[in-house]
Amino acid sequence: MTDGPKAPDPTAERQVGNSLASAISREMVKAMKTFYGRGPSKAKSYLVDDLLFVVMRDGMTEGEKTMLQADEADAVRAFRQRFENIMTERLVGTIEQLTERKVTTYQSQVLFDPHVIVEIFVFDKQVERSALEETARELLSDDDEGAVTSDDPKTDPD
Repeated sequence: MTDGPKAPDPTAERQVGNSLASAISREMVKAMKTFYGRGPSKAKSYLVDDLLFVVMRDGMTEGEKTMLQADEADAVRAFRQRFENIMTERLVGTIEQLTERKVTTYQSQVLFDPHVIVEIFVFDKQVERSALEETARELLSDDDEGAVTSDDPKTDPD
């Protein structure tokens, strides 16, 4: 691992009353703020069987927005992919600590118009039933239960 900013400490985030999915979302927003310089406006995590999807909305830097206005979506996507390759160890480590599961593979995808980032983690085994039930409850709710916004003080890098 190279020198530079340290990844947020995910173990500090797992407190009684916090859902695992919300803790994951908060840590991912915090990581984006720390390493990109700007976090998404909203993030929500979904645990399904041996998969984790973290869906983040907005979060483009001004430079990326400028590149997109100049029809350079491929350059923005290439930069994001290269940066995610560098971030893999940090992000996978954070997710493994929070979920207490081994991540076997990880992929990130950036979408434009609207701007959405999807982080996909595959575990070596299924997550515990309570985390799956938590995701199901959040999916069935009519509100944004479980969504984390970047203005949440818990997502501010220390």
